[in-house]
Amino acid sequence: MNGRDPPLLAVSDLAIAFGGIRALVGIDFTVGARTLVSIIGPNGAGKTTLFNCICGLYRPDRGTIRFRGHVLNGLTPDAIARLGIARTFQNIELFRLSTTLENVLLGRHLHFRAGFFSAALGGPAWRREEVRHRRRAEEILDFLDLQSVRNRRVGDLPLGRQRLVEIARALAMEPQLLLLDEPSSGMTAEEKGDLVFRIKDIQKEWGIAVVVVEHDLRLVMDISERVTVLDHGVKIAEGPPVDVQRHPEVVRAYLGDVAPAPAP
Repeated sequence: MNGRDPPLLAVSDLAIAFGGIRALVGIDFTVGARTLVSIIGPNGAGKTTLFNCICGLYRPDRGTIRFRGHVLNGLTPDAIARLGIARTFQNIELFRLSTTLENVLLGRHLHFRAGFFSAALGGPAWRREEVRHRRRAEEILDFLDLQSVRNRRVGDLPLGRQRLVEIARALAMEPQLLLLDEPSSGMTAEEKGDLVFRIKDIQKEWGIAVVVVEHDLRLVMDISERVTVLDHGVKIAEGPPVDVQRHPEVVRAYLGDVAPAPAP
């Protein structure tokens, strides 16, 4: 995003509290089109709460969220999804008794145009749509290397594969903005290395802006163009990864106040 282009997503002065506990305090945050940014911070920093506000699961007490010029405040999660925002969850939200393919196809439901009676009767319009959506789902399975488990129940898959299935379902929605909440959790080191390439490909080849909430700082530094740091609901730093990891407030948030070593 250059200085002349409006941001794809703009969060301004966002605040929300739960029972007197301030989860977010005056957060300003922007995401440019086709960019890849990360949000980090200690547990309880407000990272997932920010995602939930953007997606309409929480209604902020103050502030404005704009996406592609639309104010998201007050919209339902399905209306926000239709505007072009998809997400994954920290705690995986999949239909465990359904297959990988069936879960991915669920992400296509926003794009079905055939009416109820056409679907019930299996008319020509419905059949054409079904072929089109299945073709798209197969392309996504190829992209994420999930073809070998396409017909397996999701609940039988390792946690790392389940996270890829959730990403696949989100991509099936054809979003302009993809929010990934702890995508590497439960993955092996090899799976995390592969995930880095997948996320970069999503951004560059698919032209999707990606925001990652992640605890693995090495992964964050590998993929991010910009990093935002939250601590107790407050933004304490923002900028290129190299600058952020050296920021004194960030060091303090993760390591605490480190006393100087005693003189010899």
